[in-house]
Amino acid sequence: MFDWVTDPAIWASLVTLSVMEIILGIDNILFIAVIVAKLPAEQAKRARQLGLGMALIFRVLMLFSLFWLIGLTAPVFTVFGEPFSWRDIVLVAGGAFLLYKATVEIHRDVEGNHAEEKSPKKVYASFGAVVAQIAVIDLIFSVDSILTAIGMAEVIGVMIAAVVIAIAVMYLASGPVAAFIVRHPTTRMLALAFLMMIGIALVADGLGFHIPRGYLYAAMAFSALVEFLNVLARRNRRGQRA
Repeated sequence: MFDWVTDPAIWASLVTLSVMEIILGIDNILFIAVIVAKLPAEQAKRARQLGLGMALIFRVLMLFSLFWLIGLTAPVFTVFGEPFSWRDIVLVAGGAFLLYKATVEIHRDVEGNHAEEKSPKKVYASFGAVVAQIAVIDLIFSVDSILTAIGMAEVIGVMIAAVVIAIAVMYLASGPVAAFIVRHPTTRMLALAFLMMIGIALVADGLGFHIPRGYLYAAMAFSALVEFLNVLARRNRRGQRA
């Protein structure tokens, strides 16, 4: 019954799949970090907990619906000779939502929120609306994440363990990332730009044009490093003036 404990192949697949799930969860972390920044501090943590809790539930339920998930890749209709499955439809809809959300947030940051300008009191987003948006994105990212898990592992226990590990890492990372964005407003614009890149990649995948995620993550890592150096440079300049 517990032969898997001594099976190196099982442990190798668990480590590999956990790493893949964490990498795929970067998109989720960015969205959650940006969206919870619009909530009061006491509600932001609860929103992250609820959002990632729903992500875990969605992924586990999908793992127990393997035959349904495999059916998501079956063609539903064809447009100009290009077959579209439910997975493609979900990816296009999710990518479009990310593009819309990132564009609205960038416009608000660049043009300014006139309602906030008229009132000296900071205007916060609705807690329910934020949690609902996190749930939608969780569901969209869960489809791709679980299809990847099915392709990389054969034992459902390994898949569930990898998902739990990935969600735990996402929870630990989302708090510091969100706090960093709040402390350094310029990084919010960078995070929104990343969300636009991810949205374009999702739409492209749904339309049959796969963009290797390694290219996106390499560009994001380089941009994040440059922004981190800018933050350090600004801090050093403030220290010299003081």
